[in-house]
Amino acid sequence: MLAIVCVGVPVTLGIGSEMFKGWLRHKETMATALNAQTAEKAAQYAAHTERLEQRVRVLERIATDRGIGIADQIEQLRAEPTLPPPPVALTAQTARLAEGEIR
Repeated sequence: MLAIVCVGVPVTLGIGSEMFKGWLRHKETMATALNAQTAEKAAQYAAHTERLEQRVRVLERIATDRGIGIADQIEQLRAEPTLPPPPVALTAQTARLAEGEIR
């Protein structure tokens, strides 16, 4: 029994420590890959944010440069009369009634 403990425990611990080292290497590789992926996404978000900021600057410039003109255009659109509703489809009997055939 003493021989099994003296030989078995060190062998088991040796195999277990190699497995643990392999698992740690795997976790380190996964962390490195995740860091690279996160950095790439952060760069994409930064570029997208920059594009959006440029668009907002352009819109602000348009709104401030032509603010009075835009307000006048909006008021003109509000003042335009609304179009009458489209004609209702007539049935044959309603059409004859409109033409004066039915009394």
